[in-house]
Formats: sequence, structure tokens, C-alpha cells
Amino acid sequence: MNPYGPVAIYLVVALAAALLFTFLPGLLGRAKPNPQKQDAYECGVEPTSAVQGRFPVRFYLVAMLFVIFDVEAASFYPWAVEMHALKAFGLIEMVIFIIVLGIGYAYVWKKGGFQWR
Repeated sequence: MNPYGPVAIYLVVALAAALLFTFLPGLLGRAKPNPQKQDAYECGVEPTSAVQGRFPVRFYLVAMLFVIFDVEAASFYPWAVEMHALKAFGLIEMVIFIIVLGIGYAYVWKKGGFQWR
């Protein structure tokens, strides 16, 4: 048997299961529409207005900034683990990395990216 045979079988079974779980409920389930099921649901709070118009993107910008700075800060751990093996080169590289990170942080701060309005 080809060495990739088990991988191919696994992929076929996974694809079949995904398709089965995706389409079977739609084919076998009974549709019972009512106004409550069609209504928007948000944390158990009744909607106060129709969702129309533009959404402010401030929350998404702050969330993306958090993810960016969090991922960059997470790279400190592997550096700290290998700090003795990297010696001066690793220290210089990390100082450069922190300076670039600080410049990005200062830029976002100056542009008002952390202001919640």
C-alpha cells in the first residue's frame, strides 16, 4: 500500500463526515419558522432598534491591536528560554525587536488608537 494511503483514507472520511454533518440536518430537520426564531438574539437582551447603517469599527481596531501586541509579546518567552544559547547576538536582536515594538506602540498612541470614543 502507498504510504500516503492512510492519509488519503483519513481525508476522505473527514470530508464525508463534514459534509454529512453539514447537510443532513437541513435535509431531515423540520422547518418551524416563527417570529421569535427569526429575531436577532444578543445575550438575552431584547433588540431596541433595527440593525441598519454603519457600525463603528473602533472595537475591532482595539481588538486587532491587542492581538498584534499580544503575539509580539508572546515571542519573549522563547527568547528567554534560549537566552544563554543566543548570547550577545540574541540580546541585540531582542533590543531591536523591542525598539520596533515601541515605535509601533508610540505611533498607535499618537494616532489615538487607544482612545475609546
